[in-house]
Order: sequence, then C-alpha cells, then structure tokens
Amino acid sequence: MRTAPTILHLDMDAFYASAEQAAKPSLRGKAVVVGGLGPRGVVATASYEARRFGVHSAMPMGQARRLAPNAAYLVPRFSFYRQISDQVMRLLRELSPLVEPLSLDEAFVDLEAGGVAADEAAARAVGERLRADILRVTGLSGSVGLAVSKMLAKIASEQAKPDGLLLISPGTERELLAPMTVRTLPGVGPATGDHLRRAGITTVGELAEAGEDELVRLLGKAHGGSLYAMALARDERPVVAERDTKSVSVEDTYDVDIHDRVRVRMEVARLADRCVQRLRDAGHSGRTIVLKVRRFDFSTLTRSETLRGPTDDPGVVREAAARLLESVDTTGGVRLLGVGVSGLADYTQEDLFAQAQAQADAEAEAEAGAGVGVAGTGAEGVAGAEAGVRADVGAGDGAGLGTGQAGGGEALDGDGRGEAAGGGEAGGEAAGGDGAGGAEFPSLAERRWSAGHDVRHAVHGAGWVQGSGLGRVTVRFETPGSAPGRVRTFRTDDPELEASDPLPLVASGHADGGQAAAEVGAAEDAVGTWEPGVAGTPEVSGAP
Repeated sequence: MRTAPTILHLDMDAFYASAEQAAKPSLRGKAVVVGGLGPRGVVATASYEARRFGVHSAMPMGQARRLAPNAAYLVPRFSFYRQISDQVMRLLRELSPLVEPLSLDEAFVDLEAGGVAADEAAARAVGERLRADILRVTGLSGSVGLAVSKMLAKIASEQAKPDGLLLISPGTERELLAPMTVRTLPGVGPATGDHLRRAGITTVGELAEAGEDELVRLLGKAHGGSLYAMALARDERPVVAERDTKSVSVEDTYDVDIHDRVRVRMEVARLADRCVQRLRDAGHSGRTIVLKVRRFDFSTLTRSETLRGPTDDPGVVREAAARLLESVDTTGGVRLLGVGVSGLADYTQEDLFAQAQAQADAEAEAEAGAGVGVAGTGAEGVAGAEAGVRADVGAGDGAGLGTGQAGGGEALDGDGRGEAAGGGEAGGEAAGGDGAGGAEFPSLAERRWSAGHDVRHAVHGAGWVQGSGLGRVTVRFETPGSAPGRVRTFRTDDPELEASDPLPLVASGHADGGQAAAEVGAAEDAVGTWEPGVAGTPEVSGAP
C-alpha cells in the first residue's frame, strides 16, 4: 500500500444531463432526464434536480415520467459527450501517463507515476487545479477523490459529489469505512447485500468484525476473502493505462416485439455489418461469433460459433450469425437482438470460400436486378418493401442504445447511437438512420427529429429540437453562451431546417462568442414562422 494519497478518481457530475444543461440555457436549474424515450427506454442520466423526484440511472423511462412529469426528456447525443470526454481525458493525461478510463465520464489517475504529487498537500493541490481546469475547458463540474488505493479514491469521489473534492488521509481509512453500508464496497450488489443482511451484517465495520473465515463460509473463498480485504481498506490494484479489448458487440432493443422471421433475419444481418465495422475501426478481427436473442418473455438465449481463424469479413460474420439464428425459436416474438465477436486478434485469416460465395451472390443479385429492370416488373416494389420492413422495425424513437450502466439488462431504446454494454460497444439507430433501412440521404418528408438534438435554420440560426409529432417539429433557438431562446414550430419537411453538429460549450475566443450572439439575435429578431398552439407532441415536457 502507498503512504500518500496519490491515486485520483475523477467522476463528472451527472455528465450527460449536465452537458445538456450547459448546451441549453433554458434547461439550467431544471429537471433533465437523458435516455431512451421509447416505451422500453431506460434512464441513462438524471440531473440533480430530477434526482430530487426519485429519478435515477437505469430506471425505466415510464417510471421516471410518472415521478417527474414536468422534466425535460432528451435523447442522448453520444458523439457530443465523447467530444467533451476527450477534452477531460487530455487534461488527465497531462498529469500522468497512467490514466485508466472507466467510461466517458470517469477515470483513475496515478499521480505518483506522473511525478506531480508525492504527499498529501501536493495531491490536494493537483485535485483542485484539475477541477478548475475542467470547468474552464468544458464548463462542467467534476468530483475528485484522492486516496492510497483505487477503491478508496472512488468512494471518496462519491462522497464528494456534486462538485467537490475529498482526500482520505492515510491511516483514517477504516474509521471512514466502518459506518458505511456494505453496498459501498465494489462487488456487493443487491443479492450479496441481502445475504449479508440476513447474517446480521449491514455495515463495513461489521463486515470487518465478522472475520475472514465467517465471510468465506457465507460467500465462498474468493468473494468472501476479497470482501474482507476491502473491509480492512486493503486494495493493491494498480492503475492500468490500457485494457485489452475482449470483445466487440452491438445490440438493439425494439419498441415492439418482432414476430416476422424475415424481419429478424434482416436485423441480424444489419447488426452483423455494424459489428464488423466497429471491429475494423478498432483494428481487430475475431474468431468467435456470438448471437444474443431476448424473447418476448425476457428469456435470453446466447449462441456462438468459433471459426477456423480470425476474420473481419462482413460476409463471414453475417453467414455465421444467420446459422446461429436458425437454432433459435423466435415465434413468440423478439424484443432484443445482438451480434458480437470475441477471440480477438490483430490479423485476419481470409475465408476464401465465404468471399467467393459473397461475390457469387452479388453477381446473381446484379443479374437478377438487370433482368427485372428490362422486363419492367416490380423490382422497385420489392426493394421498397424491404425498406419498409426495416423502417417498421425501427418505428418509435429508435432501435436501441446499448448501456452497460443499466446492469447489463435492457439496452436503452432511443434515437441515435449507443454506448457499449459491459466493455464492448453496443448501439442502435433510428429508422432511416445508418443502416436502418431507407435511403442513405432521407427525403425531407422522411426526416426524424430527435428531442434534444442540434439543428440549424437558414434564417434563425442554431437551436435544438424540443419535440416533434403530427408533422411538426418544435425548435428552441439558443446556444450555450446565449440567454434562454425563443421557441418556434415548423413542418418536419421544412427545407430551411437541417440537423447540425453541436456547438462547443465554451467559446474558444471572442470570434466564436460574437458568432453565437449574432445567431441568437437573428433568432430573436425573425418573425412570421412561430405557430402558437401547434407544438406537435414535444418530448421536452414542461420546458419553458
């Protein structure tokens, strides 16, 4: 164990919700809930204002709406959050080469390895400076914990929330831990907590008093022994800068169960292509193809097939996933599908037979298409039917956003791309999005406007979608540096309205600030497009 509190744990405060509040002045100080907005969506993050109503992460979105009906409900913008995360991680890497990211908003840092802190006073100074730098660069707050071990540093950052710093002085660890509930320790979930409670153990102090032998008898050698060590504030785990990726996967949860076997096959093929794309982006290949199916009754089936060698060929993965699907009964309906690749490697062993078959299939499709075109028959109708099937699968706010924070269970179903479940990446796209069917560039009438996402109007400038429905989209025109903006409603096919990239939360210079001010001024001065009383079905309930 170290003698100085030089392990730092940073946890951004209500990260997704805080980022949305910083980007949208009208939502500051108000209850904001970020997550999947469909009937099977779950909460990804709730602002501290929303938490006062009992809303918390991993809660079903329907329950959250009942607890906080006037909160603003927004679809996640993961690319935006990742940009902010990159800024924060750069600040951490300036402190030490040993930075261990746990998620977009959380990381451990070994200050001793960076030579920036060797004692308690220096560590505290580094922590305070880091918090100030994060606020200056991103406009957001983060909580910092400092201790001699990773476990204690994480506990300290939790105790410091929101927007605080807590340093646990060496020698005071057991005194601090003793009154805390056993659920404070990593690895103690509801089941283990209940088991210990029935044995009369509810606090960390009681856990230490019980002794190692009693805990081994109750929980087994490995779990009981590790919990006893943690109760004594022992944790020798080092900060690890890089972790080996074990698998890459994607999964979608559907608003409505899929019963049609053809649709299920199409979704599995689409998921396989997305999985391979992520596999290639990570520079990997893999040998084992995994199919995950959650049926209508919540039973989850997993099937896998190991190839002769690693591959990153989409045709090979699609065929393997299709074979695995044939062994699964989906007649009762499917609520979730996932495709993954494990047994990763940094090279590929080409499957020449699969490539030859894929080329032959492509040539056959081309010949069939040409023949049908000459005969003037319904090839376009078939293609349109397939696109319609895909769009129907994605009906609602979207196909799904995978999340590991929800206990590895349901994926968030919403619009946009999702983040990984349990170490791999998972995600979903809305109908008409990337690979979800429909044209690569949807027509104006087909465009979907997700609540909270950024838009730009040719006349009014930058804003964000407050809600959409009944052929209308409601937009609030404001920017991170402006006052709360005005709300205007347009037709969903308005040619002057288009999706846009998020604006930075903190202007890089006076020029950026001037541009933002000009956009807000244009939005306030323009007239003739606001339609009072025609707000569609806004997802942002209760927003002013």
